[in-house]
Amino acid sequence: MKKMLMTTAAAAALALAFASAPSRAAQWDGADDLPTNPLACGTGSNPAPASKPYDGGKAVNAPNLAGKEITVVDIPKLIGIGYFNATSKGIQDAAKELGNVKVTTDGPTEAKIDEQIKFIDNYITRGVNGILFAANDPVAIAPVLKKALAKGIHVVGYDANSTPDAREWFVNQAQFNGIAKAMMDSMAKEIGENGSFAIVTSTFTTPNQARWIAEMHAYGDKCHPKMNWLETVEAQEDNVLSFNQATTLINKYGDKLKGIFGMTSVATPASAEAVTKAKECGKIAVVGLATPNAMKPYVHSDCVKSVVLWNPVDLGYAAMYVMRDVVDGKLKAGDKEADAGKLGKLQVVNGSEILLGAPYVFDKANIDKFNF
Repeated sequence: MKKMLMTTAAAAALALAFASAPSRAAQWDGADDLPTNPLACGTGSNPAPASKPYDGGKAVNAPNLAGKEITVVDIPKLIGIGYFNATSKGIQDAAKELGNVKVTTDGPTEAKIDEQIKFIDNYITRGVNGILFAANDPVAIAPVLKKALAKGIHVVGYDANSTPDAREWFVNQAQFNGIAKAMMDSMAKEIGENGSFAIVTSTFTTPNQARWIAEMHAYGDKCHPKMNWLETVEAQEDNVLSFNQATTLINKYGDKLKGIFGMTSVATPASAEAVTKAKECGKIAVVGLATPNAMKPYVHSDCVKSVVLWNPVDLGYAAMYVMRDVVDGKLKAGDKEADAGKLGKLQVVNGSEILLGAPYVFDKANIDKFNF
């Protein structure tokens, strides 16, 4: 697929780094620089991820609290949006079910890594037994998480990872390449193999979106090589900015723009609203990651046909169970699966990741069956 640099300003800024990092400019589209592993084209089974040694961190001299009541804080990227309200519900559901966990969800009201670090640091000072987190930046968050581990506090990530050595386990909602395949195949089905599209993401440092975009490139190059990637824009997981960015893309590219990917639960409904306001439903497809409740109006109006996601309530639920398993000594380096209560046994992949499951595609036929 053809790729374009985001903006002239971004290109100018990156020009300063050409001498030391010439390959980075070619990927200035929201993708990270990590290796990709695109799945097979079309339908059919894909091989399970290859196993590798445990690569997570370790809580130093953590007290033996097996079976005892623990205090846990959940610090997502931001609070007050539907997606993290849903993960918080799952965490609370699991804590209630377990009966020996006191958990609080707290965090910034904007997806800003500096603010998230402050919240984590404050809870380290207050004293908790465990920290659940969804990272705004995988590298920037690592030092404060390592500080928690050094103080014997257990650390488990979900939704958006840190560097592996800064936490013990990460509960991944779905394999990155699986999400990439579902997204690209859905878009190709709607706009055709020669269609042009753009992306509205959060930030270029948000780990899960950067990984999905990198895998989307790899899968698109392999399976949809004639689709044209126009641009990726940042919207900070802000509803107004996401709407404005999508509107700008619609005005900028005109008839050339056939599809918009929303990479966050905020960007996708905001992009759908922008397409609706522009009276471009049926002309510009919106495919993205979002909660069913946020997308039902657009799906029922036929402005959106494909919504890709997982159950964020289950994601939070699984993360809380993993935390309890770690504290109780039931989940150790080298284990192949983790107990997740009513969700059953979840597969351990990539050394220290626990996989919730395959992504799910919501459409008009099934979206009303879900309420989150």
